Amino acid sequence: MKNIEDIIEQINNLQKRLSLEIQKKEDEFFYKIHGKKVEFEKATKQYHKTLVYRIYTYIFNAAWLNILTAPLIWFCLVPAILLDLVAAVYQFICFPVYKIPKVKRSDYIVIDRYALNYLNAIEKINCVYCGYFNGLIAYVQEIAARTEQYWCPIKHARKIGSIHSRYKKFLDYGDGNEYRNKIEKVRRDFDDLK
Repeated sequence: MKNIEDIIEQINNLQKRLSLEIQKKEDEFFYKIHGKKVEFEKATKQYHKTLVYRIYTYIFNAAWLNILTAPLIWFCLVPAILLDLVAAVYQFICFPVYKIPKVKRSDYIVIDRYALNYLNAIEKINCVYCGYFNGLIAYVQEIAARTEQYWCPIKHARKIGSIHSRYKKFLDYGDGNEYRNKIEKVRRDFDDLK
């Protein structure tokens, strides 16, 4: 079990390092982040405007299959909004009952690419969609991870595609004694979120 925890800790540390490396791009591409707002230097903004593909050029050069499938992509927004609403209501009602810390939606749903002046209106709208949708999936995964930690904090025996943030707290698959002796402790172990 110690090896698994060590590997998960290494992954978490690498994710933090990756975030720091991404933040270093502020200097390279001449922008600063102020709260939730990104501000480019004036000269950079002007240069970005020269890189914009006009909408007619963008559509004219688009693959026709991309244009045909766009309505299906946008239709996915309907269940996404419903999922967002259900997740928020679920968390609002259930998390206080279980004493699980709430997931902050704004930590996951980040919409900032619309401010890039080298994108045309269609690209900006697409970027808003992707930022919302992928952030929503991450937000819902975190809600589910915290719920799973409360109700069923047992590692899987089989390989899983993605290890969520709470998995390191889970008990080993097949260790019934550990489960019976530690389930209540693991259920309440959210101290790292404070």
